[in-house]
Amino acid sequence: MLYKQEREELCKVVRTMFLRFETNAAGGNVSARINDEHIIMTPTLMSQQKFCDLEWHEILVVNMKEQKVEGDGNITREINMHMACYRERPDIGCVLHAHPKESLVFATMGMEMPNLTESTQKLGTIPTLPFAPATSPELAEIVRSYVQSRDTDGLPLAMLLNKHGIVVLDKTLRKAYDVLERIEYNAYVAYKALILDSLSIKKIEDNTRELEFNLEE
Repeated sequence: MLYKQEREELCKVVRTMFLRFETNAAGGNVSARINDEHIIMTPTLMSQQKFCDLEWHEILVVNMKEQKVEGDGNITREINMHMACYRERPDIGCVLHAHPKESLVFATMGMEMPNLTESTQKLGTIPTLPFAPATSPELAEIVRSYVQSRDTDGLPLAMLLNKHGIVVLDKTLRKAYDVLERIEYNAYVAYKALILDSLSIKKIEDNTRELEFNLEE
Protein backbone atom coordinates (compact mmCIF):
# COMPACT_ATOMS: atom_id res chain seq x y z
CA MET A 1 0.00 0.00 0.00
CA LEU A 2 2.30 2.70 -1.32
CA TYR A 3 1.76 6.48 -1.03
CA LYS A 4 -1.87 6.29 0.12
CA GLN A 5 -2.03 9.93 1.25
CA GLU A 6 -0.57 11.24 -1.99
CA ARG A 7 -2.93 9.09 -4.04
CA GLU A 8 -5.93 10.34 -2.06
CA GLU A 9 -4.83 13.92 -2.76
CA LEU A 10 -4.63 13.21 -6.48
CA CYS A 11 -8.18 11.83 -6.39
CA LYS A 12 -9.41 15.12 -4.88
CA VAL A 13 -7.69 17.22 -7.51
CA VAL A 14 -8.94 15.32 -10.57
CA ARG A 15 -12.49 15.23 -9.21
CA THR A 16 -12.36 19.01 -8.73
CA MET A 17 -11.05 19.42 -12.28
CA PHE A 18 -14.00 17.51 -13.70
CA LEU A 19 -16.62 19.34 -11.64
CA ARG A 20 -15.20 22.72 -12.64
CA PHE A 21 -15.10 21.91 -16.38
CA GLU A 22 -11.30 21.92 -16.31
CA THR A 23 -11.30 18.56 -18.05
CA ASN A 24 -14.01 16.55 -19.77
CA ALA A 25 -15.08 13.03 -20.60
CA ALA A 26 -12.73 13.04 -23.59
CA GLY A 27 -9.79 12.57 -21.27
CA GLY A 28 -7.01 14.20 -19.32
CA ASN A 29 -4.45 12.66 -16.98
CA VAL A 30 -2.36 13.83 -14.05
CA SER A 31 0.84 12.52 -12.51
CA ALA A 32 3.05 13.56 -9.62
CA ARG A 33 6.65 12.63 -8.93
CA ILE A 34 7.05 10.94 -5.55
CA ASN A 35 10.79 10.31 -5.68
CA ASP A 36 13.50 9.30 -8.13
CA GLU A 37 11.93 5.85 -8.44
CA HIS A 38 8.17 6.38 -8.64
CA ILE A 39 5.42 8.63 -9.89
CA ILE A 40 1.73 8.32 -9.12
CA MET A 41 -0.67 8.70 -12.03
CA THR A 42 -4.35 8.58 -12.94
CA PRO A 43 -5.39 5.45 -14.89
CA THR A 44 -6.53 5.34 -18.48
CA LEU A 45 -10.21 6.13 -19.09
CA MET A 46 -10.50 7.95 -15.75
CA SER A 47 -12.78 10.52 -17.38
CA GLN A 48 -14.83 8.41 -19.77
CA GLN A 49 -15.54 5.55 -17.37
CA LYS A 50 -15.19 7.15 -13.93
CA PHE A 51 -16.02 10.85 -14.54
CA CYS A 52 -12.81 11.49 -12.56
CA ASP A 53 -14.45 10.11 -9.41
CA LEU A 54 -11.60 7.81 -8.37
CA GLU A 55 -10.70 5.86 -5.25
CA TRP A 56 -7.13 6.10 -3.99
CA HIS A 57 -6.32 2.49 -5.00
CA GLU A 58 -7.20 3.37 -8.62
CA ILE A 59 -4.32 5.83 -8.73
CA LEU A 60 -1.36 3.96 -10.18
CA VAL A 61 2.16 3.81 -8.85
CA VAL A 62 4.48 3.69 -11.86
CA ASN A 63 8.25 3.36 -12.05
CA MET A 64 10.54 5.32 -14.34
CA LYS A 65 10.52 2.46 -16.84
CA GLU A 66 6.78 3.13 -17.32
CA GLN A 67 5.82 -0.10 -15.54
CA LYS A 68 2.90 -0.32 -13.10
CA VAL A 69 4.00 -1.14 -9.56
CA GLU A 70 0.63 -0.87 -7.81
CA GLY A 71 -2.95 0.23 -8.44
CA ASP A 72 -6.22 -0.92 -9.98
CA GLY A 73 -6.35 0.03 -13.64
CA ASN A 74 -4.16 0.38 -16.68
CA ILE A 75 -1.53 2.94 -17.64
CA THR A 76 -2.66 5.63 -20.08
CA ARG A 77 -0.92 5.77 -23.44
CA GLU A 78 -0.13 9.42 -22.71
CA ILE A 79 2.44 8.36 -20.13
CA ASN A 80 5.04 8.99 -22.84
CA MET A 81 4.31 12.72 -22.62
CA HIS A 82 4.51 12.73 -18.84
CA MET A 83 7.78 10.82 -18.75
CA ALA A 84 9.27 13.04 -21.44
CA CYS A 85 8.75 16.00 -19.09
CA TYR A 86 10.11 14.25 -15.99
CA ARG A 87 13.20 13.02 -17.83
CA GLU A 88 13.88 16.44 -19.29
CA ARG A 89 13.59 18.44 -16.07
CA PRO A 90 14.40 17.04 -12.61
CA ASP A 91 12.60 19.97 -10.95
CA ILE A 92 9.23 18.97 -12.42
CA GLY A 93 7.11 17.47 -9.66
CA CYS A 94 3.76 17.33 -11.44
CA VAL A 95 2.52 16.95 -15.02
CA LEU A 96 -1.11 17.96 -15.36
CA HIS A 97 -2.82 17.35 -18.69
CA ALA A 98 -6.44 18.45 -19.06
CA HIS A 99 -9.10 19.50 -21.56
CA PRO A 100 -10.31 22.78 -20.00
CA LYS A 101 -13.43 24.35 -21.48
CA GLU A 102 -12.24 27.94 -21.96
CA SER A 103 -8.62 27.22 -22.86
CA LEU A 104 -9.72 24.80 -25.59
CA VAL A 105 -10.99 27.78 -27.58
CA PHE A 106 -7.39 28.90 -28.10
CA ALA A 107 -5.98 25.38 -28.40
CA THR A 108 -8.53 24.47 -31.07
CA MET A 109 -7.83 27.65 -33.02
CA GLY A 110 -4.12 26.91 -32.80
CA MET A 111 -3.35 30.34 -31.37
CA GLU A 112 -1.36 31.74 -28.50
CA MET A 113 -3.52 32.66 -25.54
CA PRO A 114 -3.32 36.36 -24.66
CA ASN A 115 -1.97 36.59 -21.13
CA LEU A 116 -4.09 39.39 -19.66
CA THR A 117 -4.77 38.76 -15.99
CA GLU A 118 -2.38 39.71 -13.22
CA SER A 119 -2.56 36.25 -11.70
CA THR A 120 -1.15 34.64 -14.85
CA GLN A 121 1.64 37.11 -15.68
CA LYS A 122 4.28 34.92 -14.04
CA LEU A 123 3.64 32.31 -16.75
CA GLY A 124 4.81 34.51 -19.59
CA THR A 125 3.76 33.27 -23.03
CA ILE A 126 0.99 30.67 -23.18
CA PRO A 127 1.57 29.12 -26.62
CA THR A 128 -0.23 26.50 -28.64
CA LEU A 129 2.27 23.89 -29.76
CA PRO A 130 2.24 22.33 -33.26
CA PHE A 131 -0.33 19.62 -33.82
CA ALA A 132 0.43 15.93 -33.35
CA PRO A 133 -2.07 13.15 -32.59
CA ALA A 134 -2.90 12.41 -28.96
CA THR A 135 -0.76 9.71 -27.32
CA SER A 136 1.71 9.73 -30.22
CA PRO A 137 5.51 9.74 -29.80
CA GLU A 138 5.48 12.86 -31.97
CA LEU A 139 3.36 14.76 -29.45
CA ALA A 140 5.56 13.64 -26.57
CA GLU A 141 8.61 14.90 -28.46
CA ILE A 142 6.96 18.24 -29.27
CA VAL A 143 6.22 18.76 -25.57
CA ARG A 144 9.70 17.62 -24.50
CA SER A 145 11.35 19.93 -27.01
CA TYR A 146 9.34 22.92 -25.83
CA VAL A 147 10.16 22.18 -22.20
CA GLN A 148 13.84 21.94 -23.11
CA SER A 149 13.71 25.26 -24.97
CA ARG A 150 12.27 27.24 -22.07
CA ASP A 151 14.91 28.65 -19.76
CA THR A 152 12.52 29.27 -16.89
CA ASP A 153 13.81 30.52 -13.59
CA GLY A 154 11.90 27.83 -11.75
CA LEU A 155 8.46 26.57 -12.62
CA PRO A 156 5.54 26.80 -13.50
CA LEU A 157 5.29 26.22 -17.25
CA ALA A 158 2.13 25.88 -19.33
CA MET A 159 1.41 25.06 -22.96
CA LEU A 160 -1.67 24.39 -25.06
CA LEU A 161 -1.85 21.30 -27.26
CA ASN A 162 -3.32 22.03 -30.68
CA LYS A 163 -6.96 20.83 -30.89
CA HIS A 164 -6.37 18.81 -27.75
CA GLY A 165 -5.93 20.49 -24.36
CA ILE A 166 -3.31 21.86 -22.00
CA VAL A 167 -0.21 20.71 -20.15
CA VAL A 168 0.84 22.40 -16.91
CA LEU A 169 4.15 21.64 -15.19
CA ASP A 170 5.00 22.65 -11.66
CA LYS A 171 6.82 21.51 -8.54
CA THR A 172 3.77 20.03 -6.80
CA LEU A 173 0.30 18.78 -7.63
CA ARG A 174 -1.45 21.63 -5.82
CA LYS A 175 0.71 24.25 -7.52
CA ALA A 176 -0.02 22.77 -10.95
CA TYR A 177 -3.76 22.77 -10.27
CA ASP A 178 -3.54 26.38 -9.12
CA VAL A 179 -1.96 27.31 -12.46
CA LEU A 180 -4.66 25.46 -14.40
CA GLU A 181 -7.37 27.38 -12.56
CA ARG A 182 -5.64 30.71 -13.21
CA ILE A 183 -5.24 29.94 -16.91
CA GLU A 184 -8.89 28.98 -17.28
CA TYR A 185 -10.00 32.32 -15.83
CA ASN A 186 -7.51 34.10 -18.07
CA ALA A 187 -8.88 32.22 -21.10
CA TYR A 188 -12.42 33.33 -20.26
CA VAL A 189 -11.27 36.94 -19.95
CA ALA A 190 -9.08 36.76 -23.05
CA TYR A 191 -11.64 35.59 -25.56
CA LYS A 192 -14.19 38.11 -24.31
CA ALA A 193 -11.56 40.84 -24.49
CA LEU A 194 -10.67 39.84 -28.05
CA ILE A 195 -14.33 40.21 -29.06
CA LEU A 196 -14.53 43.71 -27.53
CA ASP A 197 -11.25 44.58 -29.19
CA SER A 198 -12.35 43.33 -32.63
CA LEU A 199 -15.60 45.32 -32.37
CA SER A 200 -13.56 48.43 -31.43
CA ILE A 201 -15.55 48.77 -28.24
CA LYS A 202 -12.37 48.77 -26.18
CA LYS A 203 -8.89 47.94 -27.37
CA ILE A 204 -6.71 45.58 -25.42
CA GLU A 205 -3.94 47.60 -23.83
CA ASP A 206 -0.43 46.20 -23.52
CA ASN A 207 0.54 47.57 -20.14
CA THR A 208 2.74 44.69 -19.06
CA ARG A 209 6.08 45.46 -17.46
CA GLU A 210 8.90 43.60 -15.80
CA LEU A 211 7.79 42.42 -12.37
CA GLU A 212 9.17 40.21 -9.67
CA PHE A 213 6.71 37.36 -9.26
CA ASN A 214 6.24 35.25 -6.17
CA LEU A 215 6.34 31.71 -7.55
CA GLU A 216 5.15 30.35 -4.20
CA GLU A 217 1.66 31.84 -4.65
